[in-house]
Amino acid sequence: MRRRLMLGALAALAALAGLVPTAHAAGSWVAEAPSVRAAIVGRETASEALTPPAGTEGRIREVRWRFRTPPGQGGHARLCHPAGCVTLPGPRGRSTALAGLPAGEPLSFRFSPLPGQAPLAVEGLQVIVNFQ
Repeated sequence: MRRRLMLGALAALAALAGLVPTAHAAGSWVAEAPSVRAAIVGRETASEALTPPAGTEGRIREVRWRFRTPPGQGGHARLCHPAGCVTLPGPRGRSTALAGLPAGEPLSFRFSPLPGQAPLAVEGLQVIVNFQ
């Protein structure tokens, strides 16, 4: 029993001294961006940056998103991190495609209309980033 207490105390001291890596606490952040208008086929229009709170650390586990387009209108949509992008299959959903990337980096949406389509108005842009 005494040996177990000693080992526990040594492990705690090592963690405090930075000798043993400690896990980041799990968390999430939410961000919204103003509406965008994508007008040119094949040329993406980026949203304003969806920025995490200052001091956010850890790695992305999952990203949830949502946005709205006029009824009957769609387009190409991607969610981008400085290290890469994921194609979004619809106006709301979730993905682990960005898992492992730094959670403290800003994200942005990117949209373009489909060929023959009128300019695409996109509203209600929101992301929820879950991280560890």
